[in-house]
Amino acid sequence: MTHYTGPLLTRATGITLLDAAKRGEPTWQGSLDLGRSTGQARLDADRWQWLDRHYPYPDKLRDRTIYWWDGEEFAPVSRFSGALIKLVPTEWDVPTFEIDGIKMLPSAKESPLDDARRKVALVEPGGKTVLDTCGGLGYFAACCLEAGVTHMQSFEKNADVLWLRTINPWSPDPGAPSSGGRLQLTHADVTEAIANIADASVDALLHDPPRFGIAGELYAQTFYDQLARVLRRGGRLFHYTGSPNKLTSGRDVPREVARRLERSGFRAELALDGVFASRR
Repeated sequence: MTHYTGPLLTRATGITLLDAAKRGEPTWQGSLDLGRSTGQARLDADRWQWLDRHYPYPDKLRDRTIYWWDGEEFAPVSRFSGALIKLVPTEWDVPTFEIDGIKMLPSAKESPLDDARRKVALVEPGGKTVLDTCGGLGYFAACCLEAGVTHMQSFEKNADVLWLRTINPWSPDPGAPSSGGRLQLTHADVTEAIANIADASVDALLHDPPRFGIAGELYAQTFYDQLARVLRRGGRLFHYTGSPNKLTSGRDVPREVARRLERSGFRAELALDGVFASRR
């Protein structure tokens, strides 16, 4: 899918743009791609120009919202088809996303991309073939490309999340020259698609599922058996679990996951906010 290349506004960038226009300044300097780059907009009385296109000044912008130009107006980067899926700004520029108000990526202490980078480092993707089971915004994939992965096969079940990726400038584009043909992104349910992956054909695995209560099938023993089947002996896996409250849930999900992985043929240990394992 083609990536969006127009301006992206947050409340903070919108305010500085409008303030500059109210002061009568001829130009505004800043970032309109969530911190990926900076540039200059030309300011007129009733409109502004960015990369040879003119735009109206935005109406009131809300906090915790990113806006894109949909051809008619600056609209929130969100979709609703059974659940509200929304791209959300962070203080680190790199956005996270939410499903029905539930944040899908950590961003309280560091950038979601830096968080992904620490987890990806555990599987050492350089020169390897990697399976990314739940692609999300693609930050695991971006870190693997950065680290020199040979080939990465990534699955994402949710079409609206795939659409967010086309708007988010921090999500890797499989067709971009920088990806070098190394990233294959497929719209599919990995619990079904994994049956078509050959035995021991993957060098490393990254498994970043939604929480257990939303997608229990991605924590099932049968699915872990499939992960063990496609991963070569000695291959590494990082499984994100988060840190659900044991007092409220009554469960220790990370340790449950580690035990199930052990039964499927892994050596497993708790690491970061998940489980690190290797194929026996």
